[in-house]
Amino acid sequence: MLTFPDKKEITSEEIKAALDFSSAQVIRNLDTFTYSFQKAYSENGFYQPIPNDYWTTGFWTGEIWLAYEHTGDKRLKRAGEIQIDSFLERIDKKNAVDHHDMGFLYSPSCVAGYKLIGSTKGREAAIKAADQLISRYHPVGEFIQAWGPMDAPENYRLIIDCLLNLPLLYWATEETGDAKYKEIAEKHIHTALANVIREDYSTWHTFFFDMKTGAPDHGATCQGYRDGSAWARGQAWGVYGTALGYKYTHREEYIDIFKNVCEYFLTHLPEDMVPYWDLEFTDGSDEPRDSSSASIAACGMLEMSKYMTKEDAAHYTKIARQMVKSVYDNYAVKDEKQSNGLVLHSTYSKHSPYNTCNHYGVDECNSWGDYFYMEALTRLEKDWVLYW
Repeated sequence: MLTFPDKKEITSEEIKAALDFSSAQVIRNLDTFTYSFQKAYSENGFYQPIPNDYWTTGFWTGEIWLAYEHTGDKRLKRAGEIQIDSFLERIDKKNAVDHHDMGFLYSPSCVAGYKLIGSTKGREAAIKAADQLISRYHPVGEFIQAWGPMDAPENYRLIIDCLLNLPLLYWATEETGDAKYKEIAEKHIHTALANVIREDYSTWHTFFFDMKTGAPDHGATCQGYRDGSAWARGQAWGVYGTALGYKYTHREEYIDIFKNVCEYFLTHLPEDMVPYWDLEFTDGSDEPRDSSSASIAACGMLEMSKYMTKEDAAHYTKIARQMVKSVYDNYAVKDEKQSNGLVLHSTYSKHSPYNTCNHYGVDECNSWGDYFYMEALTRLEKDWVLYW
């Protein structure tokens, strides 16, 4: 297994300092972002307010709850409750929920609020979101469709990101006693891991299936550099998603999948352990970084370390601490005048000659990068009860 013997680990003092600053930054933002939400990415370092109508808004609420866990500040609790009201209204009105990102929206906002403060509205909203998510399940192919009309062959596909949406379904089964949510989650993860992981353990961003038979068709990218490359955030979703898959299923084969997907991610990192936006690029490239991928992968390693041998757990925990140290030293915002976000140098969506994605949020903060940075720090500070 790859090691990084010359890299320092983040210290307890640095973890506390990082969470102190992050929590203070969240509190400073409450005037703007209590009844509004952060845009998915900053512009020139600063987030602008948006209504609750995008797939990323749950991450900001998740930051509020993580800051509340760290500080106990009642202002944060009140803001979280106000945002839960918005999420309940959103799912009741079916406002921009016709896609698979119900977990990204409702786990760090409403499930978190239910676990932390017993929010009954949070529980109600999250169960309704789980119902919305399973409405996108295809028995033919056994997967949850990512986006687009359900009867369109060109949209008959899943994407690797959805591994992080599945915990909402496991939680819904735990809460309601209805096995249907868990059963769909387990079918989806089995289909996903059987198809999005290539022979070398790099990953496809998206994978298509035959609409009539459900047979695997082909992999492709929307957000990576090219079809055959490994989009950094997608590989990180694979690291964390496989760890969560093991948490809920305890399928032993997922441990080996995790190790191999993680090893591919680690062997393609540049010197400072924070990837470029696609793992095709490394030291010497002038391509932008994606700091969010480092935080996501660190969370996955810290989660999987709970279920591994003592030796393996120590190995992945050390790497996660080294990776978070680099994010803290080299990417984290240290001055509120520089940005109202938490972590710089993320990439949301970068156009290339070989992909079809839009070009925005390049070399900026983004909301999930900020959230997963705080989650990784929280995991390192204490025995954290997951929102996922």
